Amino acid sequence: MRLTRKTGRRTLAAAAVASAAILLPGLALASSAGLAAHKTAAAPKTAAAPKTAAISRCTRAQLTSWLGIPGGGTAGSTYYQLEISNISGSSCTLYGYPGVSAIRAGHQVGSAAGRTASHPSMLLTLVPGSTVHVILQITDVYNFPPSTCHPTKAFALRVFAPGNFTSTQFPFTFEACAKKGPVFLHVSASIGGAGIPGYST
Repeated sequence: MRLTRKTGRRTLAAAAVASAAILLPGLALASSAGLAAHKTAAAPKTAAAPKTAAISRCTRAQLTSWLGIPGGGTAGSTYYQLEISNISGSSCTLYGYPGVSAIRAGHQVGSAAGRTASHPSMLLTLVPGSTVHVILQITDVYNFPPSTCHPTKAFALRVFAPGNFTSTQFPFTFEACAKKGPVFLHVSASIGGAGIPGYST
């Protein structure tokens, strides 16, 4: 069969159109895949930041109190390092002043401790096994008139750690006032670290 020049041109044109029809869907699919990949790369997923657990206030069950050796004295007063230790397995916080009083036969005698402004109140974190301290000043009760003090022996100290409503108690014998009124005990705010006479204040 002979093809004329005109017929041959028509056949070539038809073949070109058919080839374009096959190529164009392929290009469209490739373009769509490229756009999808671009969108996926432009919006990566981010991991959520881990939450940090808040450290709670120290409870009575986590703490014990004890008295260090005297840290010196002035005319009419003796100073001690009152220690508060975390005996639990978790960290906790303390802030401010403890409550301290003299105990005789299981009962408070005289007034509770007053507060001094020698150290600012700071939020302190006690990790398990750590200790903070308080400066405890005990005034010689014979500096007060006997009629207002009624000097007597105290045989223990009761300590409410800062922010606590239950106390610890440990043996300690010293002169106290039986009557309320004269303030013969004074405490500082809690101070970071164990109290060591000559090394810490």
